[in-house]
Amino acid sequence: MDKEFVHIIEKVRAYLFKNGYKNFSFEKIKDFGITEQDIFAFVESKEELVEKILEYERKSFEKIFLEYNFDGQNAIDILFIVSQEINDKFMDVSPSATMDLKEVFPEIYARHLEERMEFIFDKIQINIQKGIEQGMYRSDLSEEMVGRMYLSRLEDMHNPELYPPERFKFGTIYDTMIDEFVKSIATDEGLGYYRQRKQLLSVLSFGR
Repeated sequence: MDKEFVHIIEKVRAYLFKNGYKNFSFEKIKDFGITEQDIFAFVESKEELVEKILEYERKSFEKIFLEYNFDGQNAIDILFIVSQEINDKFMDVSPSATMDLKEVFPEIYARHLEERMEFIFDKIQINIQKGIEQGMYRSDLSEEMVGRMYLSRLEDMHNPELYPPERFKFGTIYDTMIDEFVKSIATDEGLGYYRQRKQLLSVLSFGR
C-alpha cells in the first residue's frame, strides 16, 4: 500500500477504535487530521475503504510471522513472541478497532474473518506440530482439534459481551488465554519450561 494511504488508514482505525463506525462521519474524522478528499484520493467508496482497512489489519498480523524466523525455535517461545508483538502492535492488528464493521458490512467482514482465521489456523497447527516434536506438547493431541479450540477461544476474546473493553484490557485477556491454552496441551516438561520463561519475562519487563 502507498505510505500516505497507510497513514490515513492508521488514523481511520484510531477513530474507529475510539468512536466506532456507528458514529463515523467525514465531518468528525477531520479531528483526526483526515478529510474526505484525502480518503477518496485512494478509494472510490466506503466499501472499498472498509476492505482496505481490514486488509491492513490482516497484513499487519501476518507481518509478525514474516519479521521473525521461527525455524528451530521452541514452540512455547514462539507463543510468547507473538503475544508480545500483538501487545506492541495492538492498534494495527487488533479486531477491537473494527468490530462495528461486522454489522454494517457483513459480507466484507465475513471474507476478512475467514482469511484471518485460515492464516491463524495454519500457524497454530504448525506450532502444535513443532511443540509435539520438541516434547513441549502432548503427543496424543489432534493438531486440527487443538487448532479449532484455539480459534474458538480467540473469537471469544473479541466478544464485547463476554469481555467489555472498558473493563478488560486486550493484553490481559490474551495473556490469560495463552496461559490456559498452554496448560491444557503441555507436557510436564513443556509446562515447566513455560513457567520458567514466563517468570523470566516477567522479571525482564518489570517496571517497563
